[in-house]
Amino acid sequence: MNRFTTVLWDVDNTLLDFAYSQRISLAECFRSIGREMTEEELALYARINDDYWKRLERGEVTKEQLLTGRFLLLFEKLGIEGVDVDGFGARYQEGLGSHYSFLDDSLAICESLRGKVKQYVITNGVTSTQRKKLELSGLWDVMDGIFISEEIGYPKPHRQFFDYCLAHVDEREKSRILIVGDSLTSDIKGGLQTGIPTCWYHRSDGTMDEVLGAGCRPDYMIRDLHMVYDILGLPQ
Repeated sequence: MNRFTTVLWDVDNTLLDFAYSQRISLAECFRSIGREMTEEELALYARINDDYWKRLERGEVTKEQLLTGRFLLLFEKLGIEGVDVDGFGARYQEGLGSHYSFLDDSLAICESLRGKVKQYVITNGVTSTQRKKLELSGLWDVMDGIFISEEIGYPKPHRQFFDYCLAHVDEREKSRILIVGDSLTSDIKGGLQTGIPTCWYHRSDGTMDEVLGAGCRPDYMIRDLHMVYDILGLPQ
């Protein structure tokens, strides 16, 4: 018998390389306002964006405030004026949904797990962007369901998000469901709060004790998605 019957996959920086999509999309948006994006500007935006998503997880901002606020702050820090923020943001989201890159052969891994475990996506991303990216990448076709926080009404790590997921998967035993994600503050914390086993996908070097900074300890840690086979108790 498999150790787990169900996998809840995070998308960005787990199945797909978000940094890749972010770089290409933001560069295209900068060109649309007559600028070539620098590495420093990309790094600044990444910090601002990450901070806004953490604030969303804590309930400090709404999704609407995040989508516009991150660019308003970026333009303020760069001294850029006269930009249609809504239009810029819309182009950015369109780009995020159009450009994707797999991490660790994620599509092949998910395809190989079909029929062996149930697989679902759990994501805080913008609905239109995530749906487009999942469809174009082929991940949509190998999943048994898609859970997007914008549609549910609560973002990860809120218990309401995971309670909704639990109510809409076939498996009734939490102990037989595994969350796989890169974020300690949304994926792992959400699982711990809900009583679902968690697997932290963390590609950088360092021991568990060295890299944990969010006050929560996952049940498993992997640096390559192929390692999930052992956790699931399945052959590659």
